[in-house]
Amino acid sequence: MAAYSLVRRAAAEALATAFLLAVVVGSGIMGERLAGGNVAVALLANTLATGAGLFMLILAFGPVSGAHMNPVVTLAEAARGKHPWADVPAYVIAQVAGALLGVWSAHMMFELEAFAWSQHARAGLSQAFSEGVATFGLLAVIFATTRARPSETPHAVAAYITAAYWFTASTSFANPAVTLARACTDTFSGIRPADVPAFLAAQALGAVAAVLFFHWLFKPAPNAAPAAEPLPAVPNAAQPAETR
Repeated sequence: MAAYSLVRRAAAEALATAFLLAVVVGSGIMGERLAGGNVAVALLANTLATGAGLFMLILAFGPVSGAHMNPVVTLAEAARGKHPWADVPAYVIAQVAGALLGVWSAHMMFELEAFAWSQHARAGLSQAFSEGVATFGLLAVIFATTRARPSETPHAVAAYITAAYWFTASTSFANPAVTLARACTDTFSGIRPADVPAFLAAQALGAVAAVLFFHWLFKPAPNAAPAAEPLPAVPNAAQPAETR
């Protein structure tokens, strides 16, 4: 990522987040229209499209910006020393702007008004708690896979979000930019503006809990033995001495 300027990385974040919201909102509209009133079928369509889209976006934009597409991820990575704090404002602004652009794009594709306040109620303690759990789980997957198997992170994140659509009562927003943007669509995937603050607060608490827990979990023990030094290479006995 260091090979790209901050402007280019922020542009990548904006475009990736725009596509993410176009997938989330657009597939929600299409699913609802084709499901004939069956909410479970509409949610399944929305889930599969979101998981597939997220996987491809991480693969495509990860080498440029890290493909955070999520202010919580950016802030958590900065708190862990994995991302420069100086870049955080540009990333967050790009993510929110990109999310709004994605909603607008989905609305344009389906001949809806540019923006419309959502009437979809997602209120109550269970919804907020679900967002805390969803955000903690998302960061857990990111922290663990990027530490041990970074090449598997796109698969793991996409699989987690696909699962979390179904095991959380809130359908796992786990993303402040997504939450704000989805308040601007009065469609299947929307959230009523009045319910946004509770979601944002729960996402923040889930993120803080994840950063603290995994800082403790991955911190080496004070009395841990240092890693053994590798043994020096042994020349091949079959090799001529002058070429060793």
